[in-house]
Amino acid sequence: MASVNMADVKRLRELTAAGMMDCKKALEESEGDFDKAVDILRLKGAKDVGKREARTASNGLVAVKHEGDSLAALLELNCETDFVAKNERFQELAADIVAHIVATKPADVPTLLESELNGKTVKELLDEANAALGEKIEIRRFALLEGGFITSYMHKTDPQLPPAVGVLVQLDTPNAEIAKDIAQHAAAMAPKYLSPAEVPAEVVEKERSLFEQMTREEGKPEAAIPKIVDGRVNGWYKDFTLLEQAFVKDNKKTIAKVADEAGVKVLAFTRYKVGQA
Repeated sequence: MASVNMADVKRLRELTAAGMMDCKKALEESEGDFDKAVDILRLKGAKDVGKREARTASNGLVAVKHEGDSLAALLELNCETDFVAKNERFQELAADIVAHIVATKPADVPTLLESELNGKTVKELLDEANAALGEKIEIRRFALLEGGFITSYMHKTDPQLPPAVGVLVQLDTPNAEIAKDIAQHAAAMAPKYLSPAEVPAEVVEKERSLFEQMTREEGKPEAAIPKIVDGRVNGWYKDFTLLEQAFVKDNKKTIAKVADEAGVKVLAFTRYKVGQA
C-alpha cells in the first residue's frame, strides 16, 4: 500500500469536502494519484446518496438574488455540516439555484426540483452535489417577492461561514433607508407574521387556549379571564408580528409607526434562519 501524504489528504478534503478517513483511503486506493482519488470519492458519493436520505441537513446557508428593485428571491439550501457550508461548490450551487428561481418563478419546491437548469433538473444537480460533497444536500424552502420596492439583508452568525440569516422586505414605494432598517430589525427580532390579521386562525386559537389555561391556573377571577386573555394575545402579537413589534432603534415606536411616518407601507417580508422554522 502506497504511503499517503497528509498534505494531499488535506487538499483532497478541501476540494471534495469528504471525510478525512475517506480521503486517506481514496489516496491509498489510488496509490497516491490525486485525480484518481477524486474520482474514487465521487463514485463512493454517488453510491451513498440513497443512504443519506434519512440524515438531517441542519446546516447550510441562505442565498439571495435581486433583479432590479422589484423582484427578489431568498433560498435556504441545507447540508449536514458547516464544513460543507463553507465549500465553494456548495455556495456556487446555491447561487445558481436562487438565480434560477428569479428567472423561472417556480410555484413551490417540488416544481423547482423538477425544473431544468444547465441541462439537468435541479434535483439531479442536488444529487450530484450530494455525491461529490459526501453529505445530504437539500432545498428546504424559498421565497419569491415581486412588485413594489424590495430590499434584502443578509447576516453572518459566524464570519467564517456564509450567511445563516436572510431577510426580504417589500414596500409599496421606494425608500432604501427604511427598507434596510426594517430588514435589519426583522433579522434581529425574528417576527413570524407581518400583522395580526395575517396570523392563521388556528394559531391564534392555540395561543388563546394556552393563555386561558394559564390564567385559570393562576386563580384569576372567572369574570376577568376574557379580558386578561385578550391582553395576553395582544402581547403575543407585539412579540411575533412585524408591524406590532417595537422598533429596535426606537422602542417607543412600532414598525407600523416607523413605516407610516416614512410614508410607506410594508407589503410583505420573509425571514429565514438556517435550521429554524
